Formats: sequence, structure tokens, C-alpha cells
Amino acid sequence: MQLSERIKPLEKNVFADMDTAKTEAISQGKKIIDLSLGSSDLPTSIHIIKTIEKSLSNPENHGYLLHGGTAEFRKIVANWYEKRFGVFIDWQTEVIPLIGCQEGTAHFPLAILNEGDYALLLDPGYPSHAGGIYLAGGKIYSMPLLAENNFLPIFNDIPQQILTQAKMMVLSYPHNPTTATASLDFFTSAVEFCKINNIILVHDFPYVDIVFDENQPPSILQVDSKKEISIEFFTFSKSYNMGGFRIGFAIGNPQLITALKQIKSIVDFNQYKGILEGAITALTSSQECVSETVKIYQERRDFLVTELNKIGWNVSIPNATLYVWAKLPEKWQKDSIKFCVELVKNTGVALSPGAGFGNNGEGYVRFALVKPPDILKEAIEKIAFFLNS
Repeated sequence: MQLSERIKPLEKNVFADMDTAKTEAISQGKKIIDLSLGSSDLPTSIHIIKTIEKSLSNPENHGYLLHGGTAEFRKIVANWYEKRFGVFIDWQTEVIPLIGCQEGTAHFPLAILNEGDYALLLDPGYPSHAGGIYLAGGKIYSMPLLAENNFLPIFNDIPQQILTQAKMMVLSYPHNPTTATASLDFFTSAVEFCKINNIILVHDFPYVDIVFDENQPPSILQVDSKKEISIEFFTFSKSYNMGGFRIGFAIGNPQLITALKQIKSIVDFNQYKGILEGAITALTSSQECVSETVKIYQERRDFLVTELNKIGWNVSIPNATLYVWAKLPEKWQKDSIKFCVELVKNTGVALSPGAGFGNNGEGYVRFALVKPPDILKEAIEKIAFFLNS
């Protein structure tokens, strides 16, 4: 059977290999402690659930949801953004609902790239960013993220011959997997660089709330307030623990929003309206549930970092996201995939290999803070045994 050429770059999937290793460990009787996925173990708050429950009895919500039916959601999103970041948003032309950030960032390149156009991506970075480029027939230029540069790209290192063929740049801060954060000055330089080179600037912003200091992560639209070249993606998965509900949104340049809408109109009719109503409740109610979620992740972060340091695995304390990005012990620094496969097979502890996020992720692993401290302690004890055996 002859399949499409465009799916060939998607055939190699490190995380599928990890799933195979987890399945093998389970078959051998191992208890799996899965710290490899950024899927929260925390529940969606009850006031959000009640809104969604109430919507189930409304038969008007049982049909297809076309774009016009999302008006109230888009108004609330625009108001939320303006209050939070101080930038006016036209809810009619500058907001679009998404079935999660991943759906939006994966579909967006279809609206932007022609065959052979370049996209500038962070390396390491979130895998679906690359997947969307491949599906659109684009090429990828990887911008290395190195510890010595605080895991920020150096724009002046991008060759001019690449810039002449580049259509879009994708940033994402706070960053998955490195946990790095970026300043407003950095975003100012990014916007200026993209304007000079006629490049569309995409900012994936799922960790807008998951920060552990008093500094609010900046929005790209605070710099590009006229929304000349930029689009920004948000999700309810992290802040409100609504990952399974698949709800997010994009805000930005009206032409880019319209283009994404055209792609989505072929693919989906939006999700069930009750989910949008639940999201409205999330944005308009007390944000105490978000603060509590951040507090829990901070406690887990502090516990995990302390315990790892106790066993001699020295890691830095992240300022944001629900991850710890850890440089592997020297013995394993050239093969993070082998380390993670052997670890889960021998101990049942599953981590994400850095190589799964790009070439510059090699030598690292990512811990997800998705288990309580007692489970994290059990995992670290097993890791210590593995490292010493």
C-alpha cells in the first residue's frame, strides 16, 4: 500500500517507543510511575464541572457548533486578555476557539506555508510544532536552545539564505521542555527581527499561569499590540486541569485568525458547546483554583529537586511549567532514549527522553510533576537504585 510522503517524517516517534517500553514493563509485573507526560493528575474544579453538567440538559447544545455559536466565548476571551495584558482585542476578528493548543499549532502551518517554505523552530521544542510543519510540506530550521544562552535562541545565528525562505517562527515561553522563561525585552527583539525579515511570529503560550515567582510571563501581543505579524495560542489544559476537554483559543492578527478559521472549517465544527460554557466559567470565576494548582506544582517541584540532589543528581530549580529539565549523569548523556527505556524496564519509572524534543535535547530528561510527593519519593528511590546498579 502506498501512503503519503508527508507522513514519513512522523514515523519515528520517541514517545511511541516509550509507550512500548512501558507496556513491556507492565507485562513483567512492574508498577508504572509515569512522569513522562505533562497530563495533570489534578481534577478540574467543581464549579467548572457543574457548568458543563448543566449544559447537558440543554438540547440546543446537542448539535453542530458553528463559528457564530462561539460568539460569547470569544467575547469573554477578548475581555480576559485585555484585563490581563492591557491590549485591546476585537472578539469578532482576532479570536478563534481551538480544540486545544496542539490542534491549533498543528493546523496553523497549513494556512501559512507553501511547499518548501521554512519554519524556524526551537530545538528542543514541543513535538507537534514540527509535525504541523511536515504535514504542510514545509522545511524546518532548528534554532538551538543551549544552557549557556538561558535556553533562548540567538536570532543573528540564522543564515540569511534560510531567512529569505522562512515564513514563520514559533516561540513558546515559559518553555516545554527546558522550563526557561523569556522577558519582554526578548519578545521585543523577536518581533523586530520577524518584522525586518517578513516572518509571521507564532507564540505557543500554554504555561501562562504556571509560574513560581512574582513575574507575570509576557505576551507577544504586548509588543506587537497592533497585531501586525503575530498570533498567540492558549489552552485550558494546564491552568484549569481541563486537558481531556480539549479547549483552547488563539488571539492575533485578523488575517491569520481568518486563515486558521478556513483550515478548521474543513476539519471540525468546534467541540461541544458545554465545554465552551465551562471555559467561560473558568475565565470569569475566582482564580483561586489556578493559584492552588500552581501551589501544588511548586511543592512538588521543591520536593523533587531536593530529593534528586540528595541522590547526587544535581538539577536546577525551574521558575515555571510543570516540569523539571534534568541533565543526565555523564554515563548516559549521549543516549537519553536508552536511559529512559532501560529505566522504565528495570524500575517502572517513566521519564521523557530529551532527544524526543529535538537534537539539542539529547543529554537531558524531563520529569513531569504529575504525581504527589509520596509517589515522587518512591520514583526517586527506584532511580537511585538504577543509577547505582
